[in-house]
Amino acid sequence: MMHFKVEGMSCQHCVNAVNKAIQSGIPGAVVKVDLASGVVTVDNADNPELIRRLITEAGYQVVAG
Repeated sequence: MMHFKVEGMSCQHCVNAVNKAIQSGIPGAVVKVDLASGVVTVDNADNPELIRRLITEAGYQVVAG
């Protein structure tokens, strides 16, 4: 399980965009987004660099994790 602190998420659309971005790059990933804390948790994935890139390409900033 990996955790990423992500800035720029403010609504359900953001949650959906991050979920879609990660799952499109890592089809087996299980993504949970806590909008209040800005934490994205990813299970069933083992490449944190890829996850950071996918989140960034979706338009959000990974500040930790």
